[in-house]
Amino acid sequence: MKRKMMRLLIAIFMLCFVAAAVGGCGKGKKNGKLSVVVTIFPEYDWVKEILGDNPGDAEITMLLDNGADLHSYQPTADDILKVQSCDVFIYVGGESDKWVDNVMSQKSNKNMVVLNLLDVLGDKVKEEEVVEGMEAEDEDEHDEEEAEKDEHVWLSLKNASVICDAVKDALSKADKDNAELYEKNCKAYKEKLEKLDAEYEAAVKEASVKTLLFGDRFPFRYLADDYGLEYYAAFAGCSAESEASFKTIKYLSDKINELKLKHVMKIESSNGKLANSIIENSGAKDVDVLSLNSIQSISREDMKNGVSYISLMEGNLEVLKKALQ
Repeated sequence: MKRKMMRLLIAIFMLCFVAAAVGGCGKGKKNGKLSVVVTIFPEYDWVKEILGDNPGDAEITMLLDNGADLHSYQPTADDILKVQSCDVFIYVGGESDKWVDNVMSQKSNKNMVVLNLLDVLGDKVKEEEVVEGMEAEDEDEHDEEEAEKDEHVWLSLKNASVICDAVKDALSKADKDNAELYEKNCKAYKEKLEKLDAEYEAAVKEASVKTLLFGDRFPFRYLADDYGLEYYAAFAGCSAESEASFKTIKYLSDKINELKLKHVMKIESSNGKLANSIIENSGAKDVDVLSLNSIQSISREDMKNGVSYISLMEGNLEVLKKALQ
């Protein structure tokens, strides 16, 4: 687990660097405003939806902005200061967030409400799995004693509904004056999530194909399991690998022909090179590459243009409909 250990050491160094600056001066609610810090875009959008017209004048800070990836993110000194002094902090809680434990040990706002998504979901959290044909990471990248959790919980609309209740509760605890409004907004938003979930259910039920093949990492296990889809992929969702062996490429190429698939999938940040290599190696005709959005690396420009968690999941549904034809 060399890569993750290095990231943890860097986070510890940054924590030591800012510890003196933080001291005991942080009091939360700067200038009377509720301060909310989140790590990734889905959390940001859920908070925004539940705040609604934001009567508490909350300030929301998203740490992984401008397309930063959860698996490679390291907090800056400024990020650490924001986390340690905010009123509400929301993070995923998986292997990529190991830095949080050290930061929380030095938090200056003792009344901070902290929300760990994996803790919220409890036994709904899945262990990352290596399916047949998938390229496994080197043995020294894994901790034999503890299986790694699949962090991509936000890619399940069912999980999102559960998490939104917890987000609502966290905001209500920090801002009791507006708790009733947060309850109302959360209920309305969950109805939208449930409607979209039903659309996914209907699309998969009507589909002639029930298998996805990814020439890429596969962060969509929660989504696949929600709707009973099978999948094959080059790498697990949290893998740092990008170069597949010929054995992996051949296995996936053979699956294209065996299952008569017309589409090979990739994630939005991929250049599609591996997916195209798999298609080329299969010799199959009329097979194209489709992209599903993992909804973790959202740019400021996308946010300015009104991109939302629901709009991105709606886009994924349209891609899924085509992939399952």
